[in-house]
Amino acid sequence: MSRSAPRRRAERPPSRRTRAATGLRTRAERVASSWVPVVVWVLVVLAGLGALVSCLAEVGPGWLCGYGSVAVVTAYAWALAARTGGRPVVVGLLALVLGVVVVVSDDDSLRTGAAVLTCAVSAVLAVMATVPAVRFVHVVREVSLAVVVAAIGALATVGFEPVVTVERFEYATLSLSFFGALVIVYRLGAGLHGLGRRGVVTVLMGSVLLAVTLAYAELLRRYGTPGLVDSLLGVVDWSRDHLGAFPRPLEALLGVPALAWGTHMRARRRQGWWVCAFGVAATLPVAVALVNPRITLLESGLSAVYGVVVGLVLGFVVIRLDLALTGPRGGGGRRGRRAEEATALRPEPSRTRALR
Repeated sequence: MSRSAPRRRAERPPSRRTRAATGLRTRAERVASSWVPVVVWVLVVLAGLGALVSCLAEVGPGWLCGYGSVAVVTAYAWALAARTGGRPVVVGLLALVLGVVVVVSDDDSLRTGAAVLTCAVSAVLAVMATVPAVRFVHVVREVSLAVVVAAIGALATVGFEPVVTVERFEYATLSLSFFGALVIVYRLGAGLHGLGRRGVVTVLMGSVLLAVTLAYAELLRRYGTPGLVDSLLGVVDWSRDHLGAFPRPLEALLGVPALAWGTHMRARRRQGWWVCAFGVAATLPVAVALVNPRITLLESGLSAVYGVVVGLVLGFVVIRLDLALTGPRGGGGRRGRRAEEATALRPEPSRTRALR
């Protein structure tokens, strides 16, 4: 005797509230994947930049500085969260609320803390906003873009009018930005096991160079002999008198070459992200430059440009050496370079998409 088949329970159609929530979620995802957020972000940054420039030119009310900085840091925090796969809406709203509180309270400690965070976020975002560079002309584009992003962050940093000791401010922002870049790159670079032998050597060399540069500058400032200090200051003074500025050593010798080599390597190997982490040594000096009251806006801009030029020359040498040691054998000449560039097709999300 056969058993009767169980009756299937009829599925209820989704309620009106469920359909409305689903439709709203679909429309939100469609807007988020379009160009609308990018356009709004650009407009917010331009509005904040315009307010900061007006404040520097002493045109308009005095509150333009603070609220221009709030606009820029809100947009930068949103972009960094979106780029690294976080929650941009939550981070952006938090940055907006905290920025308004800082401006309204007008407390020296809060304004200084906001300036530190703005400087660090700008330096890290400038590195994270880059994309892989197959050719050296693309490397120049990415380095230039990173410097421009950091330069806007520099205006937002001084817009909060921090009360600082320059050396302490520089060390605090460098530590915070470098740590933040390493934390992000740890995920993007597939953890420490994704470094490989060459990656480990590269990271160690970069860390040693960073430590030696900072230690040498500090020892020279505190314990340098008058003759040595005067000779070095003479070179700096000559460059300022004849060229208008002197390139920052940390930017020219480490930051820009690391960012150039890192973006070039990212088109070929995932380990390039670990090299790019040292790019904050280029973007942070640009973002922190205007905090020093002894440096004018023109001198700061020229110093950044000179650092980029010197760093790109060193980066070009490093890239050519890397290709000579790791590139395909027998691939010299223009034809070999074109063949190598054709194989540099490591996929990575576009500039306006989250990194995975």
